[in-house]
Amino acid sequence: MARVALSWSSGKDSAWTLHTLRQQTGHDVAALVTTVNQQYERVAMHAVRRQLLSAQAEAVGVSLIEVPIPNPCSSADYEAAMTRLIDELRRRDIDTMAFGDLYLQDIRAYREDRLKNTGITPLFPLWQQPTRELAQGMIDGGLKAVLTCVDPKQLAHEFSGRFFDRQLLQDLPATVDACGENGEFHSFVFDGPMFRIPLAIDIGETVERDGFYFTDVCAAG
Repeated sequence: MARVALSWSSGKDSAWTLHTLRQQTGHDVAALVTTVNQQYERVAMHAVRRQLLSAQAEAVGVSLIEVPIPNPCSSADYEAAMTRLIDELRRRDIDTMAFGDLYLQDIRAYREDRLKNTGITPLFPLWQQPTRELAQGMIDGGLKAVLTCVDPKQLAHEFSGRFFDRQLLQDLPATVDACGENGEFHSFVFDGPMFRIPLAIDIGETVERDGFYFTDVCAAG
């Protein structure tokens, strides 16, 4: 059985990848791997608090490997962090790394090249699934998420902080991918079939930073 590390952004695609792997035989998801911005102590790009990231890992029942990166993060910084990660995966006898990528060939090629000759096999369980159908399947399957980051160059900033639900899919412009695969938006999952228990959350304020809009999510209470 393959021991799998899952690239875990805290968002819907990585969460659905976990669900998909668990529906298949031959995969033991042994770890979640997340890059964390050291300055803000939040998940890179998704801007999710580390406390919520840890709560997610506990709720889905998989150990978490945090990969700290500086802010700003140069290509050299990122490559060094990934080298340390690969060493850690080898120490844990992990032989496969799964990603929630959907159709961006350049991203897939980068990941495949980065893992070449490492002894770790890349895996893309959601690859080329039609994204509108995939998004609808996530929602119908019970996944619950909130948009934590929006790129206003691609999607109106008012979408930040909205729940990823049927109404949101209806309201998305035709130019926006239903899963946000082109970076239009990022999300945080707080419940779904991959969770043993749901996370209780509060939606905080939305701020503009570095050309993006970020909505804060906190543990309820």
